Amino acid sequence: MVTESPHLTSYDAELRDRAEALRSDAELMDVYARRLRATADTLAGCPAAPEWSRPTLERQAAACTTAAEQLRSAAEALRIHAGAGD
Repeated sequence: MVTESPHLTSYDAELRDRAEALRSDAELMDVYARRLRATADTLAGCPAAPEWSRPTLERQAAACTTAAEQLRSAAEALRIHAGAGD
């Protein structure tokens, strides 16, 4: 049986749930970054691909990686904030 802290409020539980959702979103952003990089690598060998396509996909992948890092930071901040009431 799982016991909860007597100080845990529904607000704290909601924050923890939101933190978990943010971590999940961060994982998705990592997946998107890998897909974008894979597409850019594929286009590197394609003579018909526009010149701008690979750098654009690389920039988008970098943005996804940055977003994933920011989502993880936000999730950690929420987790700490929710735990402050323990």
